Amino acid sequence: MTREGEAGGDEVLTLEPLLEAVRDGVEAAGWALSGLQKTTSLEFEGKWAGESTRSAYLFFHRLDLPEAVEVDAFLDETSQGLRGNLALVVDGPALSELGRVIPLLDRLASAARETLPEGYRTPISLRLSLPDSGEPGSSAGLQLRFKLRLPKSALEAGEAAVSALATAAVSAFERLLERPEVAELLPPVVE
Repeated sequence: MTREGEAGGDEVLTLEPLLEAVRDGVEAAGWALSGLQKTTSLEFEGKWAGESTRSAYLFFHRLDLPEAVEVDAFLDETSQGLRGNLALVVDGPALSELGRVIPLLDRLASAARETLPEGYRTPISLRLSLPDSGEPGSSAGLQLRFKLRLPKSALEAGEAAVSALATAAVSAFERLLERPEVAELLPPVVE
């Protein structure tokens, strides 16, 4: 569902047009849909009692990039409206190969500031996980996420604006993959 906006665009009001706009934008940048999951949650207790949400998770890949690289989208429709983000996801090396984490995070943040579009919230997260609690901490795997939050202004501007933002974000993610700060975390290319 859309509503005619003041700037001549049709404001995105529900999940399905948002999902299609994001999908069109990411696919226009050359990425293929790997998976799509939609969920509806109707039963909440506590502070969310009476709420309902509809969410979509989209996963994209490119055949010319390592499997350790994907673009994800999380889109959410709640009683407070729509929200969403796009993320470049990189499965990196084991913790033992990283060195010091704080300098790494500082370098990644600098690369993101210099590469991702200005004027958007662009959080970064590093997630470490052990495949089994019996494993040594140094074997923990790293997952790196660079996110770009979809601003309300893009949703208000309509599907074409959301699609254009998704294309621009994915293009920026591709440039980020070429930065040495990120490229050194990618697995070696097997030929």
